[in-house]
Amino acid sequence: MSERVGVVGVGHLGQHHARIYTELLDAHLVGVADSDFDRARFIGEHLGVPAYNSLEELISRKSIDALSIVVPTSQHYEIAKKALEAGIHVLVEKPVTMRPEEAGELLEIASRKNLVLQVGHIERFNSAIRYISQIHPEPVYLDSRRVGPFSPRINDVGVVLDLMIHDIDIVMSLVPSPIAKIAATGSCVFSEHEDIADAQITFENGVIAHILVSRCAEKKCRQLEIVERERQITVNYEQQTVQISRCVNNPDGQVEIRETPVFPKSEPLKLELADFVRCVIEKRPPVVGGKDGKRALEVAVEVLRQINETSGISKNNNQKIG
Repeated sequence: MSERVGVVGVGHLGQHHARIYTELLDAHLVGVADSDFDRARFIGEHLGVPAYNSLEELISRKSIDALSIVVPTSQHYEIAKKALEAGIHVLVEKPVTMRPEEAGELLEIASRKNLVLQVGHIERFNSAIRYISQIHPEPVYLDSRRVGPFSPRINDVGVVLDLMIHDIDIVMSLVPSPIAKIAATGSCVFSEHEDIADAQITFENGVIAHILVSRCAEKKCRQLEIVERERQITVNYEQQTVQISRCVNNPDGQVEIRETPVFPKSEPLKLELADFVRCVIEKRPPVVGGKDGKRALEVAVEVLRQINETSGISKNNNQKIG
């Protein structure tokens, strides 16, 4: 029996949520909604499902079990709360909300009603990251770089909530230790929000993670380097590849050996949505649950606080940071 699912927000990313649900055997897309009804109708007609102007209309017209929320970040809390209160399982795109206390409230509702609350940290479903999680790295240092050209499509948040939160979540999933210290800087270039952000996270076990994000670069780069005591692992998010380097001794001295593991590659969003639907069916916790989303948001908020404190960005925009 397929779960009846809907999608609220069918813009650039939401249209792919809707498309993928029509491809999953365990899901039955029953409707899409968007405040831009012409857009909702266009996607609905393309996929052969009804279109609505709001979540309320979708709920009143269709009985749905689960919902993808792919609207601007500022609307996550309000729509997710309405869906959860209506007894609907929710996958909300990252960041889970604008404020940690809002995320905490969503967690309480989901727990009280025994509902799945999954957060769309899609990089956890990148085939390269899935492979890394299976070999259990023990990092001493991590260097993450996520940069690319400016896009006016994202205009309600800066790079910390748009980009860096991906890397915060990945780093925290790889380092099993509480955070001891965060140091961050950033600046505006093309928008009223921070367009460049640089953060160093020091964990209590001594591991250091450096994260750089920017939407001011000419070329796109999505890369993570994991330094261990005896090897270095490089992840290319875009190509979904992993390279492992290590030095070995031979009679002529040290020689660097590089290996490129081969593993299946899949569309990360499809894996993410399939996991969400299976969690609903099997009543099990998701790979990236509300607690993970809240934890990543709390770190992102502290990064934003430091950037705003040192640069005064908060004086020039209305982005909430706590």
